[in-house]
Amino acid sequence: MKYWKGIEELESTPEFMSTAFAEFLPVKESHESKDATSAPRRDFLKLMGFGIGAVALAACETPVHKAIPYLNKPEEVDPTISNFYASTYFTGSDYNAVLVKNRDGRPIKLEGNPESPISRGGLSARAQAAVLDLYDGGRLQHFAVKGQRTETAEVDRQIQSKLAATTGKIVIVSPTIISPSTKKAIAAFAARYRTTEHVMYDAQSASGLLQANNGVLPGYDFSRANVIVSIGADFLGTWISPVEFAKQYVKNRKVSNDKRFMSRHFQFETAMSLTGSNADVRESVKPSEWGLVAVALYNAVVGGGSAPAFSNPRVAPQIAKAAAELKANRGASLVVSGSNDPAVQALVTALNQSLGNVGTTVDLAAPSNVRQGDDVRMAALVKEMNAGTVGAVIFYNANPVYNHPLAAQVKSGIAKVPLSISFNDRLDETGSICDYATPDHHWLESWNDFEPKRGFLSLSQPAITPIFATRQAQESLLRWAGNNETYYSFLRNNWRGVLGNTNFTAAWDKAVHDGVATGTGLPAAPAMATAALSASEAVARITGAPKPAANLVEVALYEKVGLPTSGSGANNPFLQELPDPVSKATWGNYLAVPRAMAVANKWEQGDVIKITAPNVASIELPVLVQPGQAVDTVSIALGYGRVLSGKAGDGVGANAAPFLVATPNGILYATAVTLEKTAAKSPIAQTQTHHTIMDRRSVVQENTLAKYKENPKEVTEYEKVVTPDGLEKPNKVSLWQDYQYNNHHWGMAIDLNSCIGCGSCVLGCQTENNIAVVGKQQVINRREMHWMRIDRYYSSDHHESEFDTKGKLSTYSAMEDPSDNPQVIFQPMMCQQCNHAPCETVCPVLATTHSSEGLNQMTYNRCIGTRYCGNNCPYKVRRFNWFSYYSNEKFETVNGHMFTDLGRMVLNPDVTVRARGVMEKCSFCIQRIQLGKLEAKKQKRRPQDGEIVSACAQSCPTDAIVFGDMRDTTSRISQLLRREDGERAFHSLDSINVQPNVTYLTKIRNSPSEMFGPEEEA
Repeated sequence: MKYWKGIEELESTPEFMSTAFAEFLPVKESHESKDATSAPRRDFLKLMGFGIGAVALAACETPVHKAIPYLNKPEEVDPTISNFYASTYFTGSDYNAVLVKNRDGRPIKLEGNPESPISRGGLSARAQAAVLDLYDGGRLQHFAVKGQRTETAEVDRQIQSKLAATTGKIVIVSPTIISPSTKKAIAAFAARYRTTEHVMYDAQSASGLLQANNGVLPGYDFSRANVIVSIGADFLGTWISPVEFAKQYVKNRKVSNDKRFMSRHFQFETAMSLTGSNADVRESVKPSEWGLVAVALYNAVVGGGSAPAFSNPRVAPQIAKAAAELKANRGASLVVSGSNDPAVQALVTALNQSLGNVGTTVDLAAPSNVRQGDDVRMAALVKEMNAGTVGAVIFYNANPVYNHPLAAQVKSGIAKVPLSISFNDRLDETGSICDYATPDHHWLESWNDFEPKRGFLSLSQPAITPIFATRQAQESLLRWAGNNETYYSFLRNNWRGVLGNTNFTAAWDKAVHDGVATGTGLPAAPAMATAALSASEAVARITGAPKPAANLVEVALYEKVGLPTSGSGANNPFLQELPDPVSKATWGNYLAVPRAMAVANKWEQGDVIKITAPNVASIELPVLVQPGQAVDTVSIALGYGRVLSGKAGDGVGANAAPFLVATPNGILYATAVTLEKTAAKSPIAQTQTHHTIMDRRSVVQENTLAKYKENPKEVTEYEKVVTPDGLEKPNKVSLWQDYQYNNHHWGMAIDLNSCIGCGSCVLGCQTENNIAVVGKQQVINRREMHWMRIDRYYSSDHHESEFDTKGKLSTYSAMEDPSDNPQVIFQPMMCQQCNHAPCETVCPVLATTHSSEGLNQMTYNRCIGTRYCGNNCPYKVRRFNWFSYYSNEKFETVNGHMFTDLGRMVLNPDVTVRARGVMEKCSFCIQRIQLGKLEAKKQKRRPQDGEIVSACAQSCPTDAIVFGDMRDTTSRISQLLRREDGERAFHSLDSINVQPNVTYLTKIRNSPSEMFGPEEEA
């Protein structure tokens, strides 16, 4: 098995080799980023000789800090003590029940709420980063008329006067709203203005799925499915409810002594997605073939279809295998699709019904409410606006001028509406052309309720007083309807219908405290205007669809895990710098192409390509060669190319929304384009081969379920050395003295079967530990600061002997190309807290030392920046702080949120904000360890397992990371390591004998050749 992180490593290109072994050579920078840090190391140390003396002299001067004490201290606020408040994160598509960590009256961190029966303590990467949006100085800070600041009372007077005089229809446009009380506030507004209509549309639409199920978005339970077949649904990354689905999915992917069964997962898709990279069987197909896959699957499972068999000779056998396993697991299988074509979704619905999955893996009694947008109704509204029949339009956190395929018509329609109002939080592409801007509070400043699934309620409460002169949108609607009631009072009264009047105050307080409750406040979903298709009608529509022209290339438009399609996260630098789980690219989108296409057209990564669709303005994007991309197709991420988002988000990437196709049945996320190479080049800030561990020794391990069933103790390889007399002995000889841990010994275990690579842990670590954003150019310079990363390895079935010295197959052909459809494995990598740490040996000033509890400590004010420790680290997990990222004007654009005093409110006061010129790395969240120990000490006891959890473990939606005290024999990590000892537990690079305190569990895969039926589950 050969592992490789990218095409450059697979082929050992000169560019890759020039940086792989040269960690400390000066980085070749663009003319935009010239600085003194490109000096050779000896010159750097000469300068540091003066620098140390200067710092010592400066330290003699005591800084003056002025503090103003509380005159009347709030009862619940104690300095240095954090409070947690239950709340809810929902931005129109992603739902997470959260706990808000509040320090001295300011939210600084979000964590998952374990009380939620939906998210169950998990948290998405987007939710992790959302706290930074609160302190975004780019938010609109006041009410405005035609862009000019105006007093709130005057704005209210003008709007009420114009609403009363409106003769045409009044329309409220929003993404999906799942708040019962918000919908009642809209109803109260509509009761005052009788012509009001509420139109919901989603930038990442599920309208086709709604149409196929008569207006109901089914609930899904992946934990009850032995076999999963997905046609383009990235349900672990972006589709419907990824945190909920990831929890369910991994439940049947974990293996142990008493559970040697895994669910089977087939994925048919165009671009390599997060879900596809976790599948047992993945086949790449063109967007135009998604429907044909559904037809072939329907014919094989249900029968009676008249369509011909699927023509692709590589894909057809896998469809047959998927069909056979679905039929062998009736009632315990699940078919899903990410297509927005009602015909494809109608076949998927028919398949689940035929297989008896409704009531088990498909739940119509508790449907999802998270994506209720109606594409057909939104398209009709655009026509009405341009026809002049709309008298007023209110945009409620919706930005169709940016993210709708009819954006140009939306813009012209707004100009024809007499009254236009925006609740958006900034003067964005839509809000900037509206007459009135009445910005909504941030959700962390607001009261609200939510019902993501029928019967499951949650609440949000303000964790901070509104920072700006904004007002909650629901309260604005009530004011304009003549109701001066606060929205809190309105919301609380609405909940009397849920909790009842008996002991209402106690029940309300409990619901606010827990953040979740049972009950329902939303009416049943209305049937869609477009009736559901029968299976035969769906087959006829799919097989009769015209094929793309031969001279055009199919493009798939998709949503990234980090950045939503709506573009709402564009100005969040945490999200912009989060490496995409698959491509490992940051700061912008790109044209993902298969390797064969790049070779045939002589494209190199970074070449700028002009992409043109018929009757659509063209865009230009750099090429990224993406393994697993379907042949003769390309893909582009939506959500980029903003022009009015803020300093961090403006001008990042290109907006591909004009390529969306608005059909009479809804929006389609694929089209056909022409591609033309330009003379320009644009480097991609891609981290996939940064910090590469240049060694063939065991970094990551995997094996098959068949081998695990046969002998669990042989699925993991343990590296040994051979002595001169021919005897094999474990490689445990060392010059180090072993440590004795008499009190605590902190460790971490990571189950590679559970890690899906979502990146939530990366952002959880970043928000907890004040890790800086560095911007695109510094990422290109290999200077990203993340303390932990998710290493994504590709692998192929070819043996290493089949590759030549450059990594190419010795008998290369297109069908054998390792990048055509590789397997993927994810490995979280952070400081391994080695017991025999190589970094500690070489530090000349003892800045890095070993603690009595097994931690590799960093003393920042000792560090003089030699970087010897980074050079000596075999895992490449140490980061050198090249700049003062929070105060250097060079980083104001990309780090603007935290550059200002407002932005610095997000910083965690328990963690040092590191100065320029020091080495940083993972500390196992030492601040959390110390807090837990002190709390236990006050109660005269030892810390209990689960009280101290690192930020990465706490954020993981699949519970892949277990953290705890290995000296505590009752702790989860001790029990896990005892259970897995001799089976799946291994240390990365075990042969070098650094004795890490991070243990990995070997990934177990289903063998593609295996078949199983429901009898094997028992």
